[in-house]
Amino acid sequence: MHMIKHVLLLTVICLVFGTGQASAMDAGDVLQAVDRNLAPVSYESYRKLINIEPDGSKREYVLYTIKKGQDMVASVFLEPSSEKGRATLRLGDNMWLHIPSVAKPVRITSLQSVTGGIFNNADIMRLDYSVEYAPESMEENDDAYVLHLKAKTNDVAYDKLEMLVAKDRLVPTEIKCLAASGMLIKTLHFKKMTDFGDGFVRPAIVETDSPLHKGYLSVMIFARMKARDFSDEVFTLNYLPRIETLRR
Repeated sequence: MHMIKHVLLLTVICLVFGTGQASAMDAGDVLQAVDRNLAPVSYESYRKLINIEPDGSKREYVLYTIKKGQDMVASVFLEPSSEKGRATLRLGDNMWLHIPSVAKPVRITSLQSVTGGIFNNADIMRLDYSVEYAPESMEENDDAYVLHLKAKTNDVAYDKLEMLVAKDRLVPTEIKCLAASGMLIKTLHFKKMTDFGDGFVRPAIVETDSPLHKGYLSVMIFARMKARDFSDEVFTLNYLPRIETLRR
């Protein structure tokens, strides 16, 4: 009888308090954890973007990127030589492209792409997901959460996201990007968990394919990412031509 009471007490405790931190998380908690596990609040990173066409031909780009807070992102192209010096700036929903041979930065949109391929500017100049999307619902299975996210405004690149999040690391393994109609625009696949130092572990590879671009594949490879603080001054149109000077 004493053993039965003990088991019943444990069952009640588990039901009331949950069996661990993960089980007590709601959709908002999971999304916030995803953002911080994918990137520090402010950071610098080096990435290679590869666009692969149906015939196997490739076009590769290397970018140095800096981010501060929730809405400031800037990047500069390091390779290929034909693109070197081009730079982008994102302040919230506003985006610009600096071309060395052009006097003034050019306004660009989230659905365009400064590299071509399947990644658009919103993918390349990514803000935290929780900045642009709000959870509508969450499902849970043995090893993953499935978040259903809705864009907060009409300026966001995708109306809805369906995000599959691994429970052990709280990072996405797959994100389906959907139109308002529910049509699948593209799928992002997160691969190769990598230690970038200081205990920061995240997928080093993001691949994307799209039913709208059959046979095409775009790949984003993170070679380095680490926390770093920047002044607000470097996230201005006047500073865009000098982004590369921040490398160290």
